[in-house]
Formats: sequence, structure tokens, C-alpha cells
Amino acid sequence: MEPIFSGAAAMMILFCVVALAATVFWLWMLVDALTNEPDTNQKILWFLVIFFLHFIGALIYFVVRKGENRRSPNVR
Repeated sequence: MEPIFSGAAAMMILFCVVALAATVFWLWMLVDALTNEPDTNQKILWFLVIFFLHFIGALIYFVVRKGENRRSPNVR
């Protein structure tokens, strides 16, 4: 019965690591939206999207807003 318990423990550790990484990413995107959005309405909108959709909202913000910053040319 040892392999069953060691496999279950490994899965629990893996799940905890993934959950912790998702939470850190969520907090990072939440803080980023609140500090880097220039318009107050945009801050409120992105805060609500990220807060209520958790990881999916943070992922949407990352893809939409950060992808927008990467595609814009450097204007001097």
C-alpha cells in the first residue's frame, strides 16, 4: 500500500504548488491592473474582471492588456 499513499501525497503537493502559483499570478495581475491602468474606469473594470473571475480573469487581463503593450511600436 505504500505506492498508493506516496502517489496521493505527490498529487497533493503538486496541487498545492499549482494553486499557490495561480494565486500569486492572480494577485500580481490585480496589483498590475490597479497601478498601471491610466483611466479610473479601466481600473475599476479590470479590477472587477480579475477579482470575480480569479485565474481566468487574470489570464484574460494578461493576454489582452499585456499583449497590447508588446504589440505597440516604440514611438519616440
